[in-house]
Amino acid sequence: MDAILEFREVSKEFATHRAVRGISFEIPRGAFFSLLGPSGCGKTTTLRLIAGFETPTAGDIRLNGASINHLPPYRRSVNTVFQNYALFPHLTVRENIGFGLRQQRASDGEKRIAQVLEQLQLTGKADRRPSELSGGERQRVALARALVLAPEVLLLDEPLSALDPQLRKQVRSELKDLQRRTGVTFLFVTHDQEEALSLSDHIAIMNAGEIEQIGTPEQLYRQPRTPFVASFLGAMNWIGGVGIRPECVRVLRADEKPDLRRGKLVDSTFLGAYTQVGIQLEGGERISAHLPGDLPCSPGESVCVEWNSQDEMRFPG
Repeated sequence: MDAILEFREVSKEFATHRAVRGISFEIPRGAFFSLLGPSGCGKTTTLRLIAGFETPTAGDIRLNGASINHLPPYRRSVNTVFQNYALFPHLTVRENIGFGLRQQRASDGEKRIAQVLEQLQLTGKADRRPSELSGGERQRVALARALVLAPEVLLLDEPLSALDPQLRKQVRSELKDLQRRTGVTFLFVTHDQEEALSLSDHIAIMNAGEIEQIGTPEQLYRQPRTPFVASFLGAMNWIGGVGIRPECVRVLRADEKPDLRRGKLVDSTFLGAYTQVGIQLEGGERISAHLPGDLPCSPGESVCVEWNSQDEMRFPG
């Protein structure tokens, strides 16, 4: 699959720090690609470099094979959906969506507005103002306003963070479906691991201005290359330098297999699909396990733990 967007050894330095450190990656055309990492890792700066709101200190950003470093934002075939949506409160849904088209003086503006209103299920809300919409509807208006300009890449900067947890899951599903239907390349910036895993074709995990690893959600979760990726993309136990996911740990009564690693069950939390238990091992490590069934014993009692060797994650020292 050909790349629509390329970063070639791109860095961005500010007066006080270096936000992006020589990163290189490619985004396939038509992909849902996520930049995932903790606050301050450089992911939003990376998005702003693509949008043209920041200029690289070094390196090259290429769209469809051509450098865009020198282009102002309005001449790049990308569009941004911001965290706070940035809708005009005095304009209707239709007017908000058509605002950018009016600046372009597009001859087929009304047709394009009608099309995105239908795509995002907003036809019946076209004459309402943002204050008359739910959070999910405002998010869809922001998406429609960006998509109506037919960008080649849509940039999404933490667009679900303002929604409550239940609505986030609903809008998340709508967002993935929309990307599939439109075929537009989405670049999604988030610090939320579950969002990135559920939405993305590919994820780049950033840490301290660098990209630690790029891969499919399953590759990153099951085959992380660094301890940071392993720990950031899901819960992780560290036992003698070896990583093991909580769902891979089996917990038995201490008398079932006395030759196994032993410890004490110290707490349990029921989380619906599984119960999370905390175990203090005799070697001093504190680990957790996700148990789909009944607890083997009560908190305070001795247990033993085991796991399959193929589930162990080892990293060069």
